[in-house]
Amino acid sequence: MARRQSRVLQDDEEVQLDMTPMLDVVFILLIFFIVTAVFVKEPGVEILRPETQLQDREKPTLLVAVTANDEIYVDGNVYELAQLRNAFEQLREENPRAEAMIQGDLGAPAGTVLDVQELLMDMDIPVKISTEEG
Repeated sequence: MARRQSRVLQDDEEVQLDMTPMLDVVFILLIFFIVTAVFVKEPGVEILRPETQLQDREKPTLLVAVTANDEIYVDGNVYELAQLRNAFEQLREENPRAEAMIQGDLGAPAGTVLDVQELLMDMDIPVKISTEEG
């Protein structure tokens, strides 16, 4: 009578795990990420880009208005050209990082506007000229 061998006692056979399906999944994922990746295009050389400022809404801390009658208003008060330096120095003491905006009337003398601009620039106060879109 032939003896039946037990499966539990057989140590001769090693269990092997089939790696083919796992490699297929890995390659499919690799292909997916390569196809969907966004590549950054380089210009070929390193360049220094200029800095820009938004011109939409300026919020100056110092408003200067020049009227058609050659009057200069600073914060609602009328000043002569000779008095402006003292007024700007007082306002600069209140706010050391003051920025100025000159609003010139359409009929205002260009020389007065330029004199105010030069005075502000001499005092190292950043200045811009207000315009209207047309």
